[in-house]
Amino acid sequence: MKNSKNSYWTTKGLYYLLALVVLLFSYACTSNIEQKQALATDQKEPISIGKRKEIAVFQTAQNLADRLALVSKVQLKEKSQPLEVEKSIFVNPNNTFQKFLGIGGAITDASAEVFAQLSEENQEKLIQAYYGPKGIGYSLIRTPIHSCDFSSGSFTYVEEGDSALQSFTIEHDRKYRIPMIKRALKAAGGIPLYASPWSPPSFMKTNGQMLQGGKLKPQYYQSWANYYAKFIEAYEQEGMPIWGITIQNEPMATQRWESCIYSAEEERDFLKNYLGPTLEKSGYGDKKIVVWDHNRDLIPNRANVIFDDPEASKYAWGIGFHWYETWAGGTPLFDNLGSVKEAYPDKQLLFTEGCNEAFDAEKYQYWPNAERYGRSMINDFNKGTVGWTDWNILLNQNGGPNHVGNYCFAPIHGDVTSDSLVFTPSYYYIGHFSKFVQKGAVRLGTSTSHSNLMSCSWKNEAGGIATIVMNPTEETIEYALYIEGQEAHLKIPARAIQTLVY
Repeated sequence: MKNSKNSYWTTKGLYYLLALVVLLFSYACTSNIEQKQALATDQKEPISIGKRKEIAVFQTAQNLADRLALVSKVQLKEKSQPLEVEKSIFVNPNNTFQKFLGIGGAITDASAEVFAQLSEENQEKLIQAYYGPKGIGYSLIRTPIHSCDFSSGSFTYVEEGDSALQSFTIEHDRKYRIPMIKRALKAAGGIPLYASPWSPPSFMKTNGQMLQGGKLKPQYYQSWANYYAKFIEAYEQEGMPIWGITIQNEPMATQRWESCIYSAEEERDFLKNYLGPTLEKSGYGDKKIVVWDHNRDLIPNRANVIFDDPEASKYAWGIGFHWYETWAGGTPLFDNLGSVKEAYPDKQLLFTEGCNEAFDAEKYQYWPNAERYGRSMINDFNKGTVGWTDWNILLNQNGGPNHVGNYCFAPIHGDVTSDSLVFTPSYYYIGHFSKFVQKGAVRLGTSTSHSNLMSCSWKNEAGGIATIVMNPTEETIEYALYIEGQEAHLKIPARAIQTLVY
């Protein structure tokens, strides 16, 4: 009996010992988990999608008063199987693509001249509308190198015939353009500024004028390359850092305004033999050089010729494009962008210009103008575009000034006769992207189950996702958003755009 009792207490002791070990191990694991959670909090890691419960819906709609308005908050719940009869949007955070550079517009002479004619109150209202914390968050600026059609007249920074550029001065820009750029940069906290030439000076061209096309004479290749370096130096001395340049605005268009023609081979050779080396020797080798800067139609050819040449390609950050290819008939050629990105994944796509042509004050609120922006931005981004730059940020009540009568729309017009601002629907459509997608955001895989819905998504570096949804039809559409085991049921009115923030 004694041995049996000892055996009993030995067994019981082992049991308590084992229980104590389990308790200590459990405490250690719990403590370790808590430490990891604290570390995650300290590092401000994004909350996993699975913990998100709500989507904030911001909306702009044609037949409603909504303009970038928070219209609802929709709950996420455990997902069900999508059905073919339903309209769905699928977001996959595990499929990530390009990083976001920014969205903005061009500060031209026209924009700056109209701006100067507005009251101080409306000047500040415009700056805040684009660049302020309560505006739509513009984060890119483009500006011309000397004159373009949206100037009150043609001009350059040198005296005629001065190939040595000894007379180079940006004095012209100090009156209107530079003050406006500085105000925009200050309001935005400093954002990328890039520049584009429309034409070399008359004496450098085969047709002897800045207008009507013509080509750069070979004997002035080096002088013209030096001109870019002079421009960068002059602007940076004014406290306006230059992020990059495009080689030539619309190099295949003979326009009645400032223009200059380059074949693909001519642009390639100018880049590799003159412009690239010149900027490098001048200490500007860090500036981004963007080739093409024209429509989507011929972009594959330009990319093939320049990027397949290693000596030219090493100087090219990426390729720029416009949206005007539809002038020749057909629809926008978004697939060409995807082809270029697939062929040259290390080169960036940048939308450098787009506007609605043929200004008519009766069409300030013409909704298809805004939808052109939404359609282009969604498709351009889904094909790999990193940044998107509208044309003039401000024009007057006549769609100008423009020294050749090429009057166009801008997202905001300033009526200088009544000192008032007109906000068009395009401003709000652009804002559905620029206000919610931040620099450094990563595009997420997004697709739709129905052709009447268009969509793209971005995950911001600070956490949070912005999914843009556009309905160009005349009918309200009910749809579901699916993401990582969750779904939300939403509704978008006819002729509307939404940004879903979650």
